[in-house]
Amino acid sequence: MKKLLIEELSMSLLRKRFAVKNFSRGCFDIFARREDVILLIKVLEDANAISERYSRELEKVASYMGATPIVVARKAGSLLEDNIVYTRYGIYTLNSDTFTAALENQLPFVKKSNAGITATIVGQKIRERREEMGLSQNELSRRIGISGRMVGNYEKGLQEVTISKAFKIYDVFGGSVFKRIDVFHPRQISIKSGTSMYSKKFNELGFQATDTKDVPFDIIAKMDKEIILTELGDKMKPGFESLSRLMEADKLVIFKKKRPKDIPSMKKEEFMEIRQAKELIKRIKES
Repeated sequence: MKKLLIEELSMSLLRKRFAVKNFSRGCFDIFARREDVILLIKVLEDANAISERYSRELEKVASYMGATPIVVARKAGSLLEDNIVYTRYGIYTLNSDTFTAALENQLPFVKKSNAGITATIVGQKIRERREEMGLSQNELSRRIGISGRMVGNYEKGLQEVTISKAFKIYDVFGGSVFKRIDVFHPRQISIKSGTSMYSKKFNELGFQATDTKDVPFDIIAKMDKEIILTELGDKMKPGFESLSRLMEADKLVIFKKKRPKDIPSMKKEEFMEIRQAKELIKRIKES
């Protein structure tokens, strides 16, 4: 089931002109990129199967890449409903039909959280549509079953409403008055710096760097638009080269005994002796 879903999602992304790379294991199964839009997608039968550790790793790597982490699943205990955005450890979670619709720019406006199933209305749009239809605030209040004062409150800004109220508002105005949830918009989160000697060295050089797990590299470091993916050891993880290419990121291998061919590399001692970021970047680009 998971393999089939990965294939279906990959085909949908390719039809939308994303470059796509699938991974057999790790905190994401699909890497997709179209210009500045980068998606890291974890595919699951049941969204409840993803651990908090995996979620945090996915979120961390996505933040460094400027990417959006997404979980696509069939259920989370019970079946995920169409056109509803769920969350798992703060990561948007959708079923495949909702994801495919979002690719077609049919963004959902209903979400499920601890507050229940809700939608957010845009006050200005409510007011504009009400005036276009020639409705007074009191007439609208009778239609949707709230007070005229509450309609006035709705029209002052963004308001989150229950799904029952959302249905009544939808019956009057349609979907245009609701705030759409851009599930593909990257979210920046605060990430602690890595604790390994290598991450600390990157940080000393002026990069932001962190150690990673369950991805095809061991360290990700960035400075402005410069991103360096680093592997530690003599054996590279599958997908390391192809991922760096799709990300348009530089790659570096810090090896122990065996220097890899055709990849920028150096021993630990060489790396630790680097004194400036521009020196490191120059050596990588010239290798």
